[in-house]
Amino acid sequence: MNFRASNGYSLIGAFAFAALTGANPASAEARDNSINLAYVEWPDAIVSTNVMRVVLEDAGFEVETSLLSAAAMWQAVASGEADAMVDAWLPTTQQEYYQRHEDQVVDLGANLDGTRQGLVVPDYVDNVASIGDLADHAGEFDDRIVGIDPGDGIMQRTEAAMATYGLADMNLVGVSDATMIDALESAIDSNEAIVVTGWTPHWMFARWDLRYLDDPEHAYGGAEQIHTIVRQGLREEMPVATCILDNFQWTPETINQAMLMNQQEDATAYDNARQWVNNHQDVVSAWTQGCAQE
Repeated sequence: MNFRASNGYSLIGAFAFAALTGANPASAEARDNSINLAYVEWPDAIVSTNVMRVVLEDAGFEVETSLLSAAAMWQAVASGEADAMVDAWLPTTQQEYYQRHEDQVVDLGANLDGTRQGLVVPDYVDNVASIGDLADHAGEFDDRIVGIDPGDGIMQRTEAAMATYGLADMNLVGVSDATMIDALESAIDSNEAIVVTGWTPHWMFARWDLRYLDDPEHAYGGAEQIHTIVRQGLREEMPVATCILDNFQWTPETINQAMLMNQQEDATAYDNARQWVNNHQDVVSAWTQGCAQE
């Protein structure tokens, strides 16, 4: 499913880009200034993709975004149906997809360091410090761990973690991400104990005081990175766009705050991305610096 940018090639955006990079706005890859960004419906992917869409639009590009499953996203970039994605979790979560398409894509490297997955509790829950502690306190958590979509990779890791730490008395409840957040919010409002599956980046860490349970057995693996992946040939065909995508980088704290904006009532991801870019021109200038068309 494609969603075409409404403003296409914006002269205002092109001149803004020129002011940042010294580029000639009339030469911003005018031969073919259309670029397609593929993404999955994860909060971090939605924010990253929309922010990059705005930045590329301001550089004079017409941007389409394609909402796909993770497998289809990788396939789209590998086949050239999409030009890039900015939410590839590596080296573990999406390792299978990367290995399948490694020879068909180009990895521009990490745009975010410090990702993490694990079990999360509100900070006021002080009777457990590690995942193993849950075995002796299962009843205090209603004998359940609240997860997300049963088919998600973090659910498979959580099942393995429960076996590793002997949590046979607890049930892993598979619900949607939104339902998991509702359960977390309800527990926090009532100051009750709850344990949920969690990952960084996620806006819930910007809204509430939460912490990961220690994982001494490394059941959830180590820290990962989120990478920018582009199709083969993009750098040669669209050097300015590829340069911006290559420079794109931010921190978990920054993206968490950006994701939190999308939880506002009547908020739209694109409008919030536009607001974020307008308010963080110092960050954006680092992404566009040195990307002038020769």
